[in-house]
Order: sequence, then C-alpha cells, then structure tokens
Amino acid sequence: MEFHNGSFGRVFKLWLAATLAFILLLLLIGQGWSPVDMMAASRRQRATTPTGRNSDESNFAGLAELLPKVATDDRTVIITSVNEAFARPGSLLDLFRESFYAGEKINHLLDHLLVVAVDAAAYHHCRRVHPFCYHLQANTSVNLSSASNYMSDAYVELVWAKLELQQRVLQLGYNFLFTDVDIVWFRDPFRHVGLHADMATSSDLYYGDPDDIDRNWPNTGFYYVKATNRTVEMLRRWRAVRWRFPRGHEQTIFNHIKHVLAAADSDLRIRFQFLDTARFGGFCQLFRNDMAKACTMHANCCVSLGNKLSDLRDVLGQWRNYTVITPAERKKAQEAGMIFEWRLARPG
Repeated sequence: MEFHNGSFGRVFKLWLAATLAFILLLLLIGQGWSPVDMMAASRRQRATTPTGRNSDESNFAGLAELLPKVATDDRTVIITSVNEAFARPGSLLDLFRESFYAGEKINHLLDHLLVVAVDAAAYHHCRRVHPFCYHLQANTSVNLSSASNYMSDAYVELVWAKLELQQRVLQLGYNFLFTDVDIVWFRDPFRHVGLHADMATSSDLYYGDPDDIDRNWPNTGFYYVKATNRTVEMLRRWRAVRWRFPRGHEQTIFNHIKHVLAAADSDLRIRFQFLDTARFGGFCQLFRNDMAKACTMHANCCVSLGNKLSDLRDVLGQWRNYTVITPAERKKAQEAGMIFEWRLARPG
C-alpha cells in the first residue's frame, strides 16, 4: 500500500490517539472505574455546567409562571418538598400546614409556600390541600415515593433533588426559605434572618456566635438564601461537589465546603448566618429549650415516619397548651424563673 506524506501523517495521529485512549482506559479500569462510571461522570460534568441539560429551563416547565403567584412583595418564596408518603392525608404535609394555623399569626405565610412534589401521587395529594404545588420530575431511577429512612438511597436522592430546583429559583431572581416538611412552625422566622446574610441556616451545633463558621454546624433542613449571582454559583458548586462523595448527604458535604465558599480570597465570599438553636430547635438538641423563644421545631434524630408524626403531634399539642396561657401569666412565670420547656416521650 502506498501513502502520501499527508495521508501517513493523518493515519499516524489516529493510531497515536487510539493508543493513548486505550492506555488511559486500562489505567482507569485498574483504579476501579468501569466504562459505565466514566459515561456517568461525563453526563454529570455536562449537568453541572451552565449550558448543561439540567440547567435548561425546560427541566422546570411552569416554574417561572408559578413563582410570581407565590412570592412575597420582596420576591421571597417558602419551599418544602414531599413524596407520596409525606403528602398523603394525615401525614407530614397536613401536620406541617396545621402548625401555621396554630402558630402566632403566621398562617398568612402559607400564601407564599411552594410545595414541591417529587412524584405524581404526592402532587395529587398536595393539590387536595394547597394551591401552590409543583411536580419536580426528578432525574433518578430510585423510587422516591415511599417513606425513606435517614441516609437510605431514596433519602439521599430526595435531599439532592431539591438543590437543582432551588438553583433555578435563584436564577429566576427569587429568594427562598427552604424548610423540611418534618418541621412545625410557631413564629415568623424571617425576623431572625440578618440583612447581611447571603445564606442563613439552622444549626445542629450552635456556639452562640451566628458568624462562627468554624464551630457552628449547619442543618440544611431549614435555610434561607438570597438571590444573587454569587448564590446561584454557590448552589451550582454545592451540587457539583456531590460526585466526590457519591453517597454523601448534601448537609455533610456543605459543611465540608462552607469555608471555601466564605473565604476572603474566594470569588464568592458568601456571608453565612447560623441560626440560634434556642429559636430554631430540633430533637437532636433540646438543651436550649424554651417555648417563649421558639420559631420552629424539627423532628431530626427521629427515625421512621410514624415516630415523626407521633412526636410532632405531641409537640404541637404542647404548643397549644402553652398558647392558652395568658401573656400576664407567662410574664409572671418568667419573672419567677420558670421556663416553658418541650417534653418528648422519647429522645427521637
């Protein structure tokens, strides 16, 4: 066979490229990667770039039209997410909404609540009780409709699914306050979100200083994010880091990257506020426990849907007993050093 110089050069380049690709493939397989892993990594890379399919508006059909109906005058939306198990009659969504009516003049906040349903049955249940429901078409093969124990595959997919939608909400110019549906509300939380904060988050561990990024540990079951270009990028990077920790909870990963996001030499310099556990409490830590200050109570450290429902109903019952006490009686009790504390039948 006879080659001209140009033809030989092209053939040699093709042979060299194929050889290098084959060697790289062998190296990756030797490190435990499979071809399926590599294709998945490629898809994930595209999904986390601004031009990737997951950033396309078509992934959130109808969201841009729905948000103006839900938002407050300052373009803030309260968001919670549910699956079928959480949204069915008598489950967490009903209890969550009930707490707004039991709380101190906060039922009007339901007008600004967007309930994100991750399966069709949850969307159907939501429409039964609430005017603003959005069906998120989660891009996963995992069944998200059943009650999921903490850190199960379905649970991990559920908590990550919310971030993609939240990023889109910010891109559309809306602030949001995300709340897990296993939280009951008592008072208006917005009064305690600092104007300086790009993100205000509830805390698993709180050491008294809302700006202490080193010692405070976030709990991303309840957090507020202000819509800016920097926070859009924060959500994008948060989502992108997931693939370094395939089975990682978004909260744990966020705690790993919070210093990078807030660093003075970072291009983002995100300003975080950690919310006081005395006001934004949870079952994990009740040692700062005072109904007179409480805004919310989170059924974290509480395993199984049945236990969450039982304990939150009990908490709501205690709150109702507290609210029938007159302001004068409460003041007198406080002057005497009495604290109105939550009591749980079991520690979670």
